[in-house]
Amino acid sequence: MTFQEKQQELIDDFALFDDWEGKYEYIIDLGKKLPLIAPELKTDDRLIKGCQSRVWVNGELKNGTIQFTADSDAIITKGIISLLTNVFNGETPSTIATADMEFINKIGLNEHLSPTRSNGLVSMIKQMKTFAVLNS
Repeated sequence: MTFQEKQQELIDDFALFDDWEGKYEYIIDLGKKLPLIAPELKTDDRLIKGCQSRVWVNGELKNGTIQFTADSDAIITKGIISLLTNVFNGETPSTIATADMEFINKIGLNEHLSPTRSNGLVSMIKQMKTFAVLNS
């Protein structure tokens, strides 16, 4: 599945819900399926700066593509990082580094996050893209 197809799949999934209560439940469910970072990798250098909750992200370059694992101490934030890992995992560093994250606006996520969670989302994307640039 291409990067665009993964984004479109999320857009289609979110379109199935009539309200944001259902969408938040879906985000929480995604967080429960998140590929978790190994406990020993929950270090300060993997902690997302600018996020109200504690969020750790680790990336590994394997066979030319990146695999992210992550965790958070907050259920909504765990779901948000899961959205990002879903679209980024298996992609090349150059795809991630130049990715247009159009699905975020199309599902209305930015409009329904508090300012601090929105800042955290931007920080998560920035750290994941930075990892991609450093490994390209």
